[in-house]
Amino acid sequence: MVLSKASSQSDDSIHSTFASRYVRDSLPRFKVPENSIPKEAAYQIINDELMLDGNPRLNLASFVTTWMEPECDKLIMASINKNYVDMDEYPVTTELQNRCVNMIAHLFNAPLGDGEAAVGVGTVGSSEAIMLAGLAFKRKWQNKMKALGKPCDKPNIVTGANVQVCWEKFARYFEVELKEVKLRDGYYVMDPEKAVEMVDENTICVAAILGSTLNGEFEDVKTLNDLLVKKNQETGWDTPIHVDAASGGFIAPFLYPELEWDFRLPLVKSINVSGHKYGLVYAGIGWVIWRNKEDLPEELIFHINYLGADQPTFTLNFSKGSSQVIAQYYQLIRLGYEGYKNIMENCQGNAMVLKAGLEKTGRFNIVSKDNGVPLVAFSLKDNSHHTEFEVSDMLRRFGWIVPAYTMPPDAQHVTVLRVVIREDFSRTLAERLVMDIQKVLHDLDTLPARVTEKMAKLEEHARNGVVVKKSAIEVQREITTAWMKFVADKKKTNGVC
Repeated sequence: MVLSKASSQSDDSIHSTFASRYVRDSLPRFKVPENSIPKEAAYQIINDELMLDGNPRLNLASFVTTWMEPECDKLIMASINKNYVDMDEYPVTTELQNRCVNMIAHLFNAPLGDGEAAVGVGTVGSSEAIMLAGLAFKRKWQNKMKALGKPCDKPNIVTGANVQVCWEKFARYFEVELKEVKLRDGYYVMDPEKAVEMVDENTICVAAILGSTLNGEFEDVKTLNDLLVKKNQETGWDTPIHVDAASGGFIAPFLYPELEWDFRLPLVKSINVSGHKYGLVYAGIGWVIWRNKEDLPEELIFHINYLGADQPTFTLNFSKGSSQVIAQYYQLIRLGYEGYKNIMENCQGNAMVLKAGLEKTGRFNIVSKDNGVPLVAFSLKDNSHHTEFEVSDMLRRFGWIVPAYTMPPDAQHVTVLRVVIREDFSRTLAERLVMDIQKVLHDLDTLPARVTEKMAKLEEHARNGVVVKKSAIEVQREITTAWMKFVADKKKTNGVC
């Protein structure tokens, strides 16, 4: 841009952001700068750095919503300055939260009487929701043990080894022993029989996952409930169930309405769900619903009045924005049952397209199930030369973010890639991803065996009649030479037009 006016010493008169000294000179990275800069320069500097982030819609690692309708975006921006916790100042926002709690409770078949309000709360995500549910279980168990005159200092919780890390956080932060049911080959969720075997008098609850993070599979909550009912009758205990429906809570009611996993089962006392996953809201909203008031100890609820009227609160944080609550209400009334069902069916259909495309290559084993969260988890049939981690890394050349990870114990020898199918992942994108995966496989096949394997084996060779091992630097040079040749060959075939 041509400047029509000479700049002053402070560059106050410069209107071209990229011609200003604020872009030429770097700002201190970890200290507050001494002087102010123009708002345009601050915006441009940050915007330029953010360009190096990945494309959220091509981030196939995340379950979190990355697209909403423009009308909802407007509502979010209009309410971004409202503090969710200030119920007296923003009573309508509070009312919308209560409506969401009741809608979700009915969706989960909570046993509510006519005119009875559901018991639940909005959170910043399922992690906070799980912490709150876990605290309720722990306090109820402690109260029961104290009444019986028994020790209450060693609570435990039974889960599968496939649980999300927030369960480990809960156990560590709130001093609860985490008893994990190990996985095994071909069975990557919690075995209900083994889970019930691990239950003892100090178990505050058994946590079942409706939609495993690893492969999207729903755990068998119905069988777990039936086995636990029998054990409770035999022992006189009353061990309950919590369902972590972070991913599956907004899927099962629409795709599998006959599946019994929710409050239709008598031992299910609380359920969490992520509104920012298949609830179709941007990151920052989760929900936890209790079966009835008796399942949430009153002593965990705080009452404050310094913001106005008496306000009950049960959260780990205090202030937070109202935007996500309003966005959740928008989606619930905008889409309704019909809309959510159509979207979930579409996601499932696109998952099947991706699965079929991967199977057609003949190179992958499909680890995920057809029923469950719409995702595709898959592993290489032959990873002796190249690994899933290398496939994941090379897909980034095309902009795709596809995670590779190992399964938890005792299936840690299994490595998988996972693609989460969200609302904004179209069939065209699914077909394009398969094409790019095939390109990656072709490129990997032309490369020498992976560097790590060569470094580990340090192939032996004869030197002056004596068998010795190559040094690390020799192996590295060999690999570097092979890579340079590969790149040079690619350049010869890639013309510029």
